[in-house]
Amino acid sequence: MALYTKEEALTYHSTFPQGKCTVIPTKPYFTQKHLTMAYSPGVAEACRAIAANPEDVFKYTNKGNLVAVVSNGTAILGLGNLGPAAAKPVMEGKGLLFKIFADIDVYDLSLDCKDPDKLIEIVQALEPTFGGINLEDIKAPECFKIEETCKKTMNIPVFHDDQHGTAIISGAGLLNALEISGKKAADMRVVVSGAGAAGIACCKFYVSLGIPLENIAMFDSKGHIHAGRTDLNEQKRDFATKKKYGSLADAFKGCDMFLGLSQPNIVNADMVKSMGKNPIMFAMANPDPEITYADAKAARPDLMMGTGRSDFPNQVNNVSGFPYIFRGALDCGSVQITEGMKKAASKAIADLAKLPVPQEICDAYGVKSLSFGPDYILPKALDARLMEVEPVAVARAAMEEGTATKKLDLAQYAKNLKKRLADSRAQMNEFIKAYNFNL
Repeated sequence: MALYTKEEALTYHSTFPQGKCTVIPTKPYFTQKHLTMAYSPGVAEACRAIAANPEDVFKYTNKGNLVAVVSNGTAILGLGNLGPAAAKPVMEGKGLLFKIFADIDVYDLSLDCKDPDKLIEIVQALEPTFGGINLEDIKAPECFKIEETCKKTMNIPVFHDDQHGTAIISGAGLLNALEISGKKAADMRVVVSGAGAAGIACCKFYVSLGIPLENIAMFDSKGHIHAGRTDLNEQKRDFATKKKYGSLADAFKGCDMFLGLSQPNIVNADMVKSMGKNPIMFAMANPDPEITYADAKAARPDLMMGTGRSDFPNQVNNVSGFPYIFRGALDCGSVQITEGMKKAASKAIADLAKLPVPQEICDAYGVKSLSFGPDYILPKALDARLMEVEPVAVARAAMEEGTATKKLDLAQYAKNLKKRLADSRAQMNEFIKAYNFNL
């Protein structure tokens, strides 16, 4: 049953003030003295200080808490290439999530630019203003070049969430599923449907967790990706195996895990039944998965399954990752988001699922209780404790790897994060109440 009508969704976005985010002052502006300090001539003192010491830009401006969400609209959610204007509601939504979950400010930038080289130049030129760049809804394979080039040439974190967000969250679920099932990553055989940005990033991440690359059978719209194919881009070639499967159903036989990032209804009950003992499945086509949760569990009661939906157990939701990853990276002044930081985030998420779940979280999801097991291998997206553990893990990894420019007292940092989120939400709630929304 839909939670909203089309008209309700459009009203939500169009009610004054239009859109989902705005800009409000953080300093007083009531007197002439306030205004002369905010702008001319008082602002010149901050300008001179930064010119003398460029790192002071983090002291005197909002750069250290400001992320650009950048898209060209070529791969909007499951809607495809609708262009940059149609991407803007999604980018605003991303900004809202950054703010409400991690108190990070965002400017959304929907760019009319399909040329990857030009887009790279634009993103590079943004570095003086922003503390981090979140690339979003940019189609493959261009997205790989854009992110990799920007990461290598910029001294602020650049992160393509469509790739790494799904990898990090599903990776956390995988870690816990392995623990529950008693399986070892080195013995896993994985079948993947979907060879776009998310599918390839997930598989690379799983390899970093110990799954052998040769044990991954990846399928795109033309079939199994194997060494005999001549139509593969660079990223797909990395997953071309010597062994060739004639169909998705063939690959399913005896496999340990299925990862779906493709389209609904391409997996049937017989395929699920053919999987190995205690199988794992992340079927994440949205809004409808590759096989329904009910059908998959009926076929194999021992299946541990996650989807992209909140109305079934084990939702793989990127919001459990990107706000907190950027929070930790920004606060320790990391110049990039490394593989080690991603793995630290994934492990922090996995570990949180093992802790007792507060009743208010259970109430928010309409369940009596939640406890670590096959139907709870990932913490819920609304679990505010993610703010207390994930940024800390990310910052710790950055400091250990040497990408951080600040040294944090992590115990105190965790306490500060909890208070920061509470204070930020209280301020936002008062602001929204002032508009008397009734939606």
